[in-house]
Amino acid sequence: MSNKNSPGPSHERAIYGFVMYMSSTFALCLYLIWAYLPKSWLHYVGLTYWPQKYWALAVPVYCSVCVPFLYFFYTAYNFTITLPLDSINTMQDIHSRAASHVAEPSLSIPQISDIPISEVNKLLYRRPKQITESDVK
Repeated sequence: MSNKNSPGPSHERAIYGFVMYMSSTFALCLYLIWAYLPKSWLHYVGLTYWPQKYWALAVPVYCSVCVPFLYFFYTAYNFTITLPLDSINTMQDIHSRAASHVAEPSLSIPQISDIPISEVNKLLYRRPKQITESDVK
């Protein structure tokens, strides 16, 4: 058995993880130096080519504004690809499974199947006094 695809630790993953940890720490330190040190100190050290300080605030703000927009966009996109309620494909499609009426042992879990829409409507839209114990099972 090959553990090439296993989620367990391996030497390669340890090396990649360490390199990613060190590079992200270095990037954070570089960002903090750029954002907080005055421009005159950076020029004194010899670091002359840096983006404007405006971007030290603008990029994190733009990124944090993108998160709610992505939630909104994802929800709106799901609404656009949803089929209309009167489409038959909202009740049945190529992946639908009909209930099999094969005798099963009494304590076994029944096979996965879709509940017919007529059964769902009977349970949801009957008056409470019409629901019997056999309907709940």
